[in-house]
Amino acid sequence: MTQTHDATRRTTEDTDPHAWLEDVEGADQLTWVRERNAHAENALGGERFEAMRAEILEVLDSTEKIPAVVQRGEYLYNFWTDADHERGLWRRTTWESYRTDRPEWEVLIDVDALGAEEGVNWVWHGAHVLKPSHTRALVALSRGGSDADVTREFDLETKTWVEDGFTREESKGGMGWADETGDAVWVYTDFGNGSMTTSGYPRTVRRWQRGTPLAEAPEVFAGRSDDMVIGAGRDQTPGFERDIVFRHLAFYSSETYLLRDDALTLLEVPRSSEPDLFREWLTVELREEWTPEGGDTTYPGGALLAIPLEAFLAGERRFEVLYTPSARTSLAGATWTRHHLVLNILDDVSNRLEVVTPPTAGSETPWRRRPLDLSGGTDGTVVPALATIAVSAIDPDTSDALWLTTTGFLTPTTLSRLDLDADGATTSLEPLKSLPAYFDASGLEVEQHFVRSADGTRVPYFQVAAAETTTDRNPAPTLLYGYGGFEISRVPAYSGSVGRAWLSRGGVYVVANIRGGGEYGPRWHQAALKENRHRAYEDFAAVARDLAARGVADRAHLGAQGGSNGGLLMGNMLTGYPELFGAIVCQVPLLDMKRYSHLLAGASWMAEYGDPDDPEQWEFIRTFSPYHLIDENRDYPPILFTTSTRDDRVHPGHARKMAARLIEAGKDVTSYENIEGGHGGAATNAQAAFMQALAFEFLWQRIG
Repeated sequence: MTQTHDATRRTTEDTDPHAWLEDVEGADQLTWVRERNAHAENALGGERFEAMRAEILEVLDSTEKIPAVVQRGEYLYNFWTDADHERGLWRRTTWESYRTDRPEWEVLIDVDALGAEEGVNWVWHGAHVLKPSHTRALVALSRGGSDADVTREFDLETKTWVEDGFTREESKGGMGWADETGDAVWVYTDFGNGSMTTSGYPRTVRRWQRGTPLAEAPEVFAGRSDDMVIGAGRDQTPGFERDIVFRHLAFYSSETYLLRDDALTLLEVPRSSEPDLFREWLTVELREEWTPEGGDTTYPGGALLAIPLEAFLAGERRFEVLYTPSARTSLAGATWTRHHLVLNILDDVSNRLEVVTPPTAGSETPWRRRPLDLSGGTDGTVVPALATIAVSAIDPDTSDALWLTTTGFLTPTTLSRLDLDADGATTSLEPLKSLPAYFDASGLEVEQHFVRSADGTRVPYFQVAAAETTTDRNPAPTLLYGYGGFEISRVPAYSGSVGRAWLSRGGVYVVANIRGGGEYGPRWHQAALKENRHRAYEDFAAVARDLAARGVADRAHLGAQGGSNGGLLMGNMLTGYPELFGAIVCQVPLLDMKRYSHLLAGASWMAEYGDPDDPEQWEFIRTFSPYHLIDENRDYPPILFTTSTRDDRVHPGHARKMAARLIEAGKDVTSYENIEGGHGGAATNAQAAFMQALAFEFLWQRIG
């Protein structure tokens, strides 16, 4: 099916009658928003909606959630929200206490109390603890959940804000420690006229010394106005302390510099690659094939390479190849512990872990490799089939211990501690915390299926359904979820919200692993960039057709959902494949692809979609610009748009304008705009439960 319609000419490229809705906080615009919100609440409110909202909120506010922690010094730090603390608590505990069923927490910052005291709807954005003393932290807070935030210095001993401490005013950007004494920080923020890129992020970075005015802090690096973002940070690994400046030219193009003796040294690796430094090692994850200058070896895209940093800086280009992709595998992540590097490999979207161990300094021995042993329990494994495994280092400066997280669609998430010995063998596997079962999964099963897309490409998808779904061939209400962009993989994960509001009520849940994502590495992502964007949409449509062919869902019972780039996917399902779906949920979406690069952070995504101001590129971009593909004479499935007034990443004007055009054309449109929430769409658990219940109620009404 072609994605180009005669309706393209119905909206001229120079005149947009709905452009007025791009004024985010204008009085008339917010009146329009409130009217649409009232319509949505009236249409979707009711007994089932209230029941689902309460069920979802109970999950989000549950005191039985796993308190995710990071170790900093002797403490484990956690950020926690529940019914009594909807904005959250930043707190800490000890290992001894964390191992108990009811840890004792020392509260450091009560964000609800802080917001009430200051009259600001603060949303937690994280904290950066000073090493090695762990006595101070740089805390980031956002107004209403926007990407723009502030940074303040906090004393971890007195548990108070530092008077006259380091402070960064509201802006997109960041601040991080620049030495071990805590007397200097790296700052990249809005310094005034000309200091931000066209993408809306910092263009310059400064090193700010305590006791001096920020305005006088020396500029260390400045990028170009059409770069994406500039920043800096400090590697505080004991014995390997160093400063690093990064320049992101675009989403998949960056440069990394070492700052030594006030001189910047560029790491001469491909701009499309991802270099990483750990102790004496430089690793390079390639997105594209690379033959180093002066070398005779070509390394494939998707490979992970390693070399001693000092040898590389001296001109050596003979790398150790730690991972090479295959047709069905990709590297999902690489995690350093004190003595090992743990590789997380996706094999047809299922994880397996390997431990690679570098030679000791000065040794001529090769890198060693072994599978990571996850055996345990009565059945010999702690990982269910078709589940997701993730690892992260607990404290790579001092130990070979790992956080191990396992989760599946029907398997509540479990957090364990795993310890490795000098050879990379597992010495202990200690389960620490598990989610309760938030819904009854009996009678449900998870399957993985594959379907051929329009060009013959094999596309995987996961299906969660009652065991008899594909045998009785009675179409069931089915929700098909997708994303397909920015090399982000969609893998199995436990969701109490989906379980309670959808699966427990008889719905089928499907996740499509379409091109544009990272399920098969860079090649899977690059296959759907720019002029090839249609492949992601063809993949999603192929999954929808396969569900029908297998008797899972016909059009009347099939809904689709996606947000952000997935919202663009939903817009293209609406305009390009309306005959496949009975309802569509389109969340915080991009939709006007002629204007996207001029709205908020849109310019930073041109590496993904292309430049609409270039006439040649607009010719292919217009074929996946849903706002320009609306045909008033075509039948479309009912659609729900959700967005946030405080989203300063994807402009709410996309959803507003698309809704307005479809309403004007007499289509079945529901829209709701949350005032807070940023790009996540919600700033509190209560808001998140409301927004999720809206989507599920809309789907139950239309396809249930």
